[in-house]
Amino acid sequence: MKFKTIAEAFNYYRNATAEEIERRAAEIKGTIETDAEADITTLNIELSGLAQAKENIQQQAAGGNQRSAFNPITGAGMSFERRASHEATEGDVLNSAEYRSAFFKSLLGQKMTEFEQAAYKRAMGDQRADAFASSTNAAAVLPTQTLNEVIKKARTMGGIMGACRAFNIPSKVAVPIGTPAAAANWHTEGAAVESEKPETTSVTFDGYEIMKVFSISEKARKMSVSAFEGYMTQELNASVMECIANALVNGTGSGQGTGLLTGITWENGKNALTFGKTTGLKYADVVKTVAALKRGYANGAAWAMNNATLYNLFYGLVDANERPIFIADPKNEGIGKILGFPVIIDDYITDETAIFGNFNYMGYNMPEGITVEASRESSFKKGLIDYRAMAIADCKPIVSEAFVKLTRAAS
Repeated sequence: MKFKTIAEAFNYYRNATAEEIERRAAEIKGTIETDAEADITTLNIELSGLAQAKENIQQQAAGGNQRSAFNPITGAGMSFERRASHEATEGDVLNSAEYRSAFFKSLLGQKMTEFEQAAYKRAMGDQRADAFASSTNAAAVLPTQTLNEVIKKARTMGGIMGACRAFNIPSKVAVPIGTPAAAANWHTEGAAVESEKPETTSVTFDGYEIMKVFSISEKARKMSVSAFEGYMTQELNASVMECIANALVNGTGSGQGTGLLTGITWENGKNALTFGKTTGLKYADVVKTVAALKRGYANGAAWAMNNATLYNLFYGLVDANERPIFIADPKNEGIGKILGFPVIIDDYITDETAIFGNFNYMGYNMPEGITVEASRESSFKKGLIDYRAMAIADCKPIVSEAFVKLTRAAS
């Protein structure tokens, strides 16, 4: 909101608390220092009104009257939600607005409000009496809403991660997963029906560490909370989530997650098919791959391959009636379909390799979210702030029979 006069700004903020006034003043200061196109005159008017509103509160407190009729200017003021600081620690603190703001302020070295301090202390388990006054380091779990944004962004950027199943369960705990069930049968009235034991499998995720350290200049302390959150979301997506995306395909299972290409026992002629080394991919090879998928997994199945494989091998392929087997899907902003099954582009898959299967039976687990720690000592001489992101994660195929691999023959 823009104010034309100091009196107008003062009247707008006269019923705000000191913490709310200080928070808005800090935001304006950050905008002035980082935004070259900011309207300095208008912002300075608002700062002057905020200063007078804060002085008004101090004079009222000194006189023993918290809300006296000090301001002779008439007009509606700004309404704020009133609640005690202990209320900020109720419920899911990691999902609270107070903790979200406190988290990024702690990384930026900015002062927190009373509500933010209470939420941050609870999330940190009261490890420190003062979250920002005496320590140069800050470590805390990424706020729930920000973590969801990171995962959402990663899942919408393509690749297997967008199609596989995401878990948030403790490590080393076996979780039952249902497999395609047998259909019901017609029943003769009055006849007894034997109960069937449902076919299930289970998945147990280990806990492997993912770590990324990145540095930004001291000027980052002048960024607004929202701008810094956007920057942090981009960095975490480009580091932690990309690491998981790679492991979903190529993970060895030793000190890291297990990928599709290494975590499944591929048997030639069964779930591992090949096409001619010199003759290249034929329509019959594609049909044979679809037919090799076990019964029950075709509903929801998709093709996964890298971009080069799609356009070098599948793009110009036609069936017996000279109809292309790959149909692009520009209307729905998708990649397209091969024989009616969606195509997933994942550039972590090796060239001339395609995986056909139901990716709902591939999963990754991140039980504790992402922890971010800031250090101002490690790069003190360079004037940088180091940020370390850590996550405990794992990934693996849940049901091996839900996938078929197609590659070029070695000879």
